Amino acid sequence: MKPYYKVGCMWALVAYYSLIGRVCCTGDEDNLYDVCPTETNSRQNTFFNGYPCKAPANVTASDFKSSLLKEGGDTDNFYRSSMSVATAAEFPGLNTLGLSAARTDIEVDGMVMPHAHPRASEMIFVRAGVVTAGFVDSANRVFQKRLKEGDVFVFPKGLLHFCFNAGFDHTTVFSVLNSQNPGLASISGAMFLDFEAGKKMMQRLRSVSGEDLNGISSVELFGE
Repeated sequence: MKPYYKVGCMWALVAYYSLIGRVCCTGDEDNLYDVCPTETNSRQNTFFNGYPCKAPANVTASDFKSSLLKEGGDTDNFYRSSMSVATAAEFPGLNTLGLSAARTDIEVDGMVMPHAHPRASEMIFVRAGVVTAGFVDSANRVFQKRLKEGDVFVFPKGLLHFCFNAGFDHTTVFSVLNSQNPGLASISGAMFLDFEAGKKMMQRLRSVSGEDLNGISSVELFGE
């Protein structure tokens, strides 16, 4: 093998593994400035990852504060729950930082229907109440856990997950996601338009057990 061919192969391998490492180990792209609050007054005609930055001279401390999650949302609906999300679109200081945050409020007998975030993992913190949270992996295994005030649970990126009130009081859960635009893919609108179907789904998640799941769909339940 000729020397220049060996060198070419070596650099090709270096480039390949560098690319793989970057894809596997990062969420959003690294920022190129110390700060880059979203320029909310500009009209976006060109579409790219992230949002345009404010002029550095116009950046203020207010860009890095948000009260969007201070109050709970409206839970007067069929699922008896609400979710408020703060992304770079609503919270300028998050732009290029690879972060977003959310608040979920769930009344007694309420739940957040199964959904996924295609671009982010999610870590939840139970601020008040008791919830049961879980996710389903690509092998159809269900991992769920009962969480009390102060507990933390993680939903891996892109996996279907759910959360419901498992206590007798209002619950509040805060979340952090490792993307400024995590996205949302919900199955509730597509599969549970019928009132009775949604009600049965809620009852099923509450009473699910490993034995029941194995008997129905070969799903294993971990961490009841």
